[in-house]
Amino acid sequence: MTDPKRTPHPEKIIARLPPGWGVIFRHFGAKDRYKAGARLARACRRRRLVLLVSADPDLARAIGADGIHWPEERMSGVRPRSSRWIETASAHSRAAIVRAARRHVDAVILSAVFESTSKSAAKPMGGLGFRNLARAAPLPVYALGGITADNAGRIGSDAAGWAAIDAVVSGWGG
Repeated sequence: MTDPKRTPHPEKIIARLPPGWGVIFRHFGAKDRYKAGARLARACRRRRLVLLVSADPDLARAIGADGIHWPEERMSGVRPRSSRWIETASAHSRAAIVRAARRHVDAVILSAVFESTSKSAAKPMGGLGFRNLARAAPLPVYALGGITADNAGRIGSDAAGWAAIDAVVSGWGG
């Protein structure tokens, strides 16, 4: 996941990610989001990475992204959709996972699993809490929040995978 402050140069990270991984471009309404998004889209295509754009269907279409990521609070109401897009949503509870499944997203990113440096991180649910929610979920669940090389194994095989900012920055630079 990109973050304008914590990943000011996401292309440096993208250049080192393994093919098949994904990037969620979070731009928070930045004025240069179309230019930055186009640059990321080119970098992702070169590396054979999946690119999702957070909460901006117009930008996703304009740069040819593979899909869109919806923050939990944006899951209500009408969402512009494309049958070709991968759609993910953030979730912070069992109820949010159920709402996302009812809205037919492809996967959720559940947080916060562990203590996180993110200002928006909720109280961590821990590895066991994550595993219980992921196991009961009707769709794939990715772990987010405080994921490190030391604790990633605690999310267990019920996770579809994990998402991170700081762990990726420390591992791949950026």
